[in-house]
Amino acid sequence: MGKTIRFGISLDEKLLESYDQHIEAKGYMNRSEAIRDLIRSALVEEKWDAGDAEMVGTVTLVYNHHVRDLSDKLTEHQHAHHDRVISALHVHLDAHNCLEVLVVRGPVGEVKRIANELIGVKGVKHGQLVMTTTGEELH
Repeated sequence: MGKTIRFGISLDEKLLESYDQHIEAKGYMNRSEAIRDLIRSALVEEKWDAGDAEMVGTVTLVYNHHVRDLSDKLTEHQHAHHDRVISALHVHLDAHNCLEVLVVRGPVGEVKRIANELIGVKGVKHGQLVMTTTGEELH
């Protein structure tokens, strides 16, 4: 970790009050840690836009496992990208619906493409990709 540098910022009083309420609700110990997280989030999002950065994402899928061949199609997609899908969790939500969470790692564009392929499989009720950093470049 590098040298800590202090700096000041100016904010509207009402904005600061709102932010203080926000950081208290999130459980931050102080403003500095909350601001560090905002900066990290902005840097991670910037990496997503770069297109070739190495990222990690979770693809969350909800589907009815009774839909003909759906489970097999999802499994085939995962096997087709076995080098990128690094983990999978399967949860039975009820007698019909399943939740699947896949951890995917690779260049941003590839992670997005894999997620879109999975989410787009006919019969998937809901799908969402959440991307984050590998953490290597963050301090």
